[in-house]
Amino acid sequence: MKLFPRWEVMPPKWIRMIYPGTFWRGEETGKAVFLTFDDGPVPEATPWVCDELKKRNIKATFFCVGENVKKHPDIYRMVIEGGHKTGNHTFNHKQAWKCSGREYFENIEQAGRYISSELYRPPHGQLYPWQVRGLKKLFTRIVMWDVLSKDYDERLNANEVFENVKKFVRPGSVIVFHDSVKAWPRLKRALPQTLDYLLDMGYEFKVIS
Repeated sequence: MKLFPRWEVMPPKWIRMIYPGTFWRGEETGKAVFLTFDDGPVPEATPWVCDELKKRNIKATFFCVGENVKKHPDIYRMVIEGGHKTGNHTFNHKQAWKCSGREYFENIEQAGRYISSELYRPPHGQLYPWQVRGLKKLFTRIVMWDVLSKDYDERLNANEVFENVKKFVRPGSVIVFHDSVKAWPRLKRALPQTLDYLLDMGYEFKVIS
C-alpha cells in the first residue's frame, strides 16, 4: 500500500495560517463532516455520484467547472435538484499560479455566469494570499479542505484512496473527492466504501453554507 506524508493529505497548520479568512475545517465538536466533489459535472461520473449519495440520504457540496456546466446543464440541474450545494471552481480549471491575476479573476467571473453560488474553491488549492481579499468580495466562503482523498492520483488504487480518508478524517473535516473522468477508476470503488465507513462510524454529512 502506498503511504503519503501527512501533509499531502491533510494540509499543515502553517499553510492554513497563510490564508486567513478561508474555510479549511468545520466545528470540531459533534461528529459532522463536509463531503465535497471537484471538477464536474460530467456524464461519466456525476450522475452516479448523485445516485450513491441519494441511496444513503447524504448531501454534499459540488465545486463545478463552468465549462462543464455549460456543456452539461442538465447534470448541473440534477445536482441542485438533489438538494446539494454547488460552488465556483473557475470556468476551465484555471490555476492561479499559471496566469495573471486579471486572467484568474476573469475566469472566475466567467464561471459565475453559469454557477450561481457564494462558495469558491481554487483549483489545485492554488491561491496567492493577497487574492483572498478580492475573492471575499465575490464569495462568502473560500473553501479549502482538511482531507484530500487523492482519488485523481493514478498511482493509487481504490482501497488506498479509501485509506487516505479513513486515516485522517476527524470531526469537522472537509473531504475532497472528484466527480471527474480522471478520478473515476478509483472513485467508483472508493466512494461507496468511504460513505459506508463514515456512516458506520456515526458521522453525519453537512453541506457548506
